[in-house]
Amino acid sequence: MKNISTYRLISKAVECVTGQHSKATLVQNDCLKFVKKLPDNCVDLLFSSPPYCMGKEYESSRDVTDFIEAHEALLPELIRILRPGGSLCWQVGNHVHNGIVTPLDALVYAEMLKHKEMQLRNRIIWSFSHGLHCNNRFSGRHETILWFSKGADYTFNLDAVRVPQKYPGKTHTKGPNKGKISGNPLGKNPGDVWDIPNVKANHIEKTDHPCQFPVALPQIFIRALTDKNAMVFDPFMGSGSTGVAALIEGRRFIGSEINPQYISIAENRIKNTLNGEMRIRPLHKEIYVPSPNEKVAKRPDEFPKIIDANGITLSMI
Repeated sequence: MKNISTYRLISKAVECVTGQHSKATLVQNDCLKFVKKLPDNCVDLLFSSPPYCMGKEYESSRDVTDFIEAHEALLPELIRILRPGGSLCWQVGNHVHNGIVTPLDALVYAEMLKHKEMQLRNRIIWSFSHGLHCNNRFSGRHETILWFSKGADYTFNLDAVRVPQKYPGKTHTKGPNKGKISGNPLGKNPGDVWDIPNVKANHIEKTDHPCQFPVALPQIFIRALTDKNAMVFDPFMGSGSTGVAALIEGRRFIGSEINPQYISIAENRIKNTLNGEMRIRPLHKEIYVPSPNEKVAKRPDEFPKIIDANGITLSMI
C-alpha cells in the first residue's frame, strides 16, 4: 500500500464503491479531498468519529470554531455520496477548553438542520466506566452517536440487534393473550443507552491509536442499518475499527485516513479480519463486575475514615 500513489488509491476507491469487487479499500488522503472524488449516492452507511479539536496528536487545532467550519465543508459532500435511504452515524463527545464544556453533538445537529433530507432517528448514548478523573466537575463517562437517515424510507433491521429480554418467561396476565409470552421471543429492542467498554490499555482491541472506539460500537449500527454486501464508509478511519466491524458483518468497506501510521494499523487489522485472526471483544459480552469477595473489589485498609458532625465514624462499605 505504501508504494501506491494517492491518485491510484483514489481511483481504486472510486472503482470500489461503484463495483462489487473489493471487500475493503483504504485511502491515505485528506477526507474532504477524497470524498469530492466519489460519485453521488454510492455509500449505504457513513459511520465515523471526527476530530474534536482538543489538541490530540492527530489534530492541529484546539478551537471549536474549526470543528464547526470543518463540518460546514464536509457534511454536504457526505450527504451527496450517501444513497437515498442510507444512514449517517456520527460519534462525538465534548470539546473541553479551560474547563468549559461544549457538546459537539449539538453543533453537528445544528449543522444538519441545513439539510432537510437528513432526518434524526436516534441520539444514542454510549456509556463506559473508565476514563480520566476530573477534579473540578463530574468525570465524563459517555459520548453520543447521532443517527440520521437520508429520507423517510430507510433500512432498520431490529431483529438483527435485539438483546435478551430482562424477564424472558414473562407472560400476559389478562386479556385475550393471557398466559402467552409477552415479550418478543427474539429479544427486546436494545434502547438508546448502550454500555460498551471503551478501549483502554488492557482492552483486547487496543492499538497505538490514542482515541480508538470499540468494534462493537459501529457493529451494532452496521447490523441494524445495512444489508449484506452494503458499502460502509468511514472518512476518519483511524485504526480501522469501522472496517473490522463491516467485514465481520459481511459488508464492504472503504476508509480514508491522512496519518500514515494509522493507515498501517488499520491495514493490519483489516488483513487479520479477512484472515479470521482478528481479536475483538464480542458484541454482547457481559461487562465484568468483580464479586465482593475478590481482592480487586475490596477497599484498602488505609482508606481514610469519614467522621460525621457528631463524631461518629462512618463505614465505607
